[in-house]
Amino acid sequence: MNAFTDHTDAGFSLLNTIAAAVLDAQGAVLWWSRAAAELLDRPAAEVCGHPVGHLLAEESGCRAEAAGNAMPTAGRALLRHRSGGMVEVAFRTLPMEVSSHLLVLAAPTRHVTDWEQGAALLRALLAQDRIGIGIYDADLRSVRTNITPDGHDGPALSPGDRPAQATAAPDAETAETVLRQVLATGVPLVEQEQPMRSPRARERQRFVSLSAVRLEDTQGHPVGVAALSTDATERQRVRRHLELSHQASVSIGRSLDVRRTAQDLVDVLVPALGDLAWVNLAEAVLNGDEPPKFLGGGELHLRRAAVASATGPWPAAMLQPGATVPHIMDWPGLRTLQSGEAFILPDRASAIATYESTPDLIPLLIPERGHSVALAPLAARGLMLGTVAVWRTERTEPFADEDADLLAEIASRAALSVDTARRYTREHRAAVALQQRLLPRAGTDTPAAETAGLYLPAGGGAEISGDWFDVIPLPSLRTALVVGDVVGHGLPATATMGRLRTAVQTLADLELEPEELLTHLDDLVQRLAGESAPEHQDAFGATCLYAVYDPIARHCTLASAGHPPPVLVRPDGTVRTLDISPGPPLGVGGMPFETITLDLVPDSVLALYTNALIDRGRHDLEGGLRLLTDRLAALCRPARPLAELGRHLLADAADPPPRDDIALLLARTRAIPPEHTASWEFPANPTIVADARGATVRQLAAWGLDDLTFTTELIVSELVTNAIRYAGGPVGLRLIRDQVLICEVTDPSNTQPRLRRARWTDEGGRGLFLVAQLTTRWGSRYSRSGKTIWAEQPLPAGSTTAHLTSP
Repeated sequence: MNAFTDHTDAGFSLLNTIAAAVLDAQGAVLWWSRAAAELLDRPAAEVCGHPVGHLLAEESGCRAEAAGNAMPTAGRALLRHRSGGMVEVAFRTLPMEVSSHLLVLAAPTRHVTDWEQGAALLRALLAQDRIGIGIYDADLRSVRTNITPDGHDGPALSPGDRPAQATAAPDAETAETVLRQVLATGVPLVEQEQPMRSPRARERQRFVSLSAVRLEDTQGHPVGVAALSTDATERQRVRRHLELSHQASVSIGRSLDVRRTAQDLVDVLVPALGDLAWVNLAEAVLNGDEPPKFLGGGELHLRRAAVASATGPWPAAMLQPGATVPHIMDWPGLRTLQSGEAFILPDRASAIATYESTPDLIPLLIPERGHSVALAPLAARGLMLGTVAVWRTERTEPFADEDADLLAEIASRAALSVDTARRYTREHRAAVALQQRLLPRAGTDTPAAETAGLYLPAGGGAEISGDWFDVIPLPSLRTALVVGDVVGHGLPATATMGRLRTAVQTLADLELEPEELLTHLDDLVQRLAGESAPEHQDAFGATCLYAVYDPIARHCTLASAGHPPPVLVRPDGTVRTLDISPGPPLGVGGMPFETITLDLVPDSVLALYTNALIDRGRHDLEGGLRLLTDRLAALCRPARPLAELGRHLLADAADPPPRDDIALLLARTRAIPPEHTASWEFPANPTIVADARGATVRQLAAWGLDDLTFTTELIVSELVTNAIRYAGGPVGLRLIRDQVLICEVTDPSNTQPRLRRARWTDEGGRGLFLVAQLTTRWGSRYSRSGKTIWAEQPLPAGSTTAHLTSP
């Protein structure tokens, strides 16, 4: 028994509202039903025996006919309720076959209208084929439906059937669950999209938009469910394609790395469009270059750049990421791709047929369970960058033409991102190469110091800027240590860095004091800013730290132009930040630079760096500096290579990648032993020239450098003579022995010595010319109390001393 027979009162509640009366031939009421008594609140005893016209209101159109004993066969009438109100009814009169009596049936007009409209609506719904109608009882068994095999690829629903008989599991269970929820709660279901597979065509998935309402009797008791369904397969496909297209636009192109961009593409396609996907890119594209242009098969010079699988790890039998795509025979589909069009192979047989001549490629290029594939080119700006392929292995429905169109659209967008990443790779590679060429060697080994320079680009290698370091050998075994930071990023900053580094080297060759060198460099930056475009002038500038270390005096002189202070690590492991007063950044002008001089014991380590090493986006320079000193105290050991120490320091700064590039210069100082130098001071008297020569000869003999006696004696004689003649006294003489022999003569004059070619009739003027011919190089430098002229000679073979240090 179903609900319509179990609940008799509920099932016949609509019929209970029909009032019935029997009239005789004169229109008097003979029989009056209970429903009629309830309708007008008039019992049978009050009505029976009286003309029916007494019950009709004055306004009723059929009152006159009832008074004339001519009841109409059907119509509407206004009846008088006991309370004095009016009740509008629709009625029908039926003659009795065995007598002249009339049966009158009446019901409230509003109920009749509801019945008529409901019946008309139901007939209209059941008569059309675009909306599926299913009326189910409280046990979800079909009562009426218009669902046919043509409408849903499955068997028709007969009365008493359940939804599961027309829909394959698990879709049937899902549908019944939502219908039972509507039946239990009374809350309508509105346009909920449900997947529906027919038991006869499980490989084809359709979507329906399901709406449902609970059916109730007049007392509000649930008696069933009415479900309406429309085909939402196309709408679902369009929505899915729009969502996938949006996801592609959001996810692809976020990186300027070619491989990362290719991986983003396959990650978007799997599992949204297929179960397995790959991207093959031209090898030239991976290197940042333009791909070759060709048509047809052969060696395509492609490499598998990215893969994605929805079912687990990438299949081991297939071509692996990074592998070269093998030689492929020419076939029409390949040329279709190369011409810029996407296409599909709807079944496995057609895919295998493309490799009939090379069956060994089938397991490499066709998944074991792959049954349909969509392929599209990655083409942008007239370049064929590669291809993308999407396979379906688990999803049963094959690709359709609209899937190929969607893949082509996504691939077209992705190709622009890949080409942008390719061009960035090329330009970044050129910029990095330029910067690397502009930077000096990573490490140097001089009598003054062992150094190691390291550079870390910003963004984990993605950006370049204008940070630099330099180690410049100076005369008399001194060494200049330089670190600087140009404002800005990119090639302009790199180019400015190259110009400043060249300027520093040129100024260093003049042997200027650090503060004077920075003053000249400041003037240069102001000139460069003046030459730049007006909108860039305010952003033109740099910071710089310049230090000169003298291994003989064992002191270091430093000056800073707005640069962070260096850190000193003593051999005993103590660490301190040098208290240096930084001047303004280069390019500001108008302010002097100050120097400090400090004594350094051998094996001290100086750490010079740019501010990104201690800032790293936290804007806490003091905290960053404390962290640097702590790391140096923990890592710096006398025997530890400086390059290894620098790598540890930059590794700390690389996570997360710095926003600005970092230059780091580490220098471990050395000292020239006292016994490798000798110095004298003489009055300004021509007679002391012989004394200077004699002292030189004796010192060379003590060093075992008798082979250099003649040339050195001549050099000393010429330089001392010139000092006495043109500068006065006292005259200082110093010999330094290391990898070269250096002769220095100091006088109180600031006059620049000039090399000139004497005429053959001149009695003098050949002194500096002889010095230049006898030495490898010579020059002069100025101090606050005079100048020093120096000259270098190579030592005889086998007499070069190793770098020695002394406490």
